[in-house]
Amino acid sequence: MRREDREVKEFDGILKIVEDCRVCRLALQDEEGLYIVPLNFGYEAGGGRLTLYFHSAAEGRKLRALAADPRVAFEMDCGHRLLEAERPCGYGYAFKSVVGCGRAFLVQDPAEKCRALTLLMRHQTGRDFCFSGAEAGTVAVIRLDVERLSAKVHP
Repeated sequence: MRREDREVKEFDGILKIVEDCRVCRLALQDEEGLYIVPLNFGYEAGGGRLTLYFHSAAEGRKLRALAADPRVAFEMDCGHRLLEAERPCGYGYAFKSVVGCGRAFLVQDPAEKCRALTLLMRHQTGRDFCFSGAEAGTVAVIRLDVERLSAKVHP
C-alpha cells in the first residue's frame, strides 16, 4: 500500500470497517470477461479469518462465473464525506475501505444456508431472524472465504 499512514493493520480495526459497510462489490471473471456486482452481505470472523456471505437468485451469470472459477476479489467502502478546501487541488474525500480476495462457493448445506442468511439479515438490519429450510431453499447463498485483505482510512 502506497499510503502506509492510511493503512489499517489490526484485524479488529478492519472488522470495524466491515461492520460499518452495507454493500460489498464482488469481482468475478467468466467467458465474457471481468464482472463486478454490488451485493448486500453478512459476515463472521474468528481466529483472524473473515468469511463473507451473500444471497443471490438461484441462477444467472454470477453463479455460472463462480462455477467456472471460484477465485474472486471484493471491495467495500463507507464513511464518505467531501473534504472541502479553498483551492480545487486541496479538496479530498474521506472514506474507509476494505479490499481483498479469496474463493467463493455456493453453500449447499441447508443449516449453513439458514445461518448465513441470519448473519446477512443481522448485519443489514441489526435484528435476528430465523429461516426455515424452505425459505433458504428459494435462494442461492455464496460463501467467500477471504484469503487476503487490506484496509484504508482517510483521513
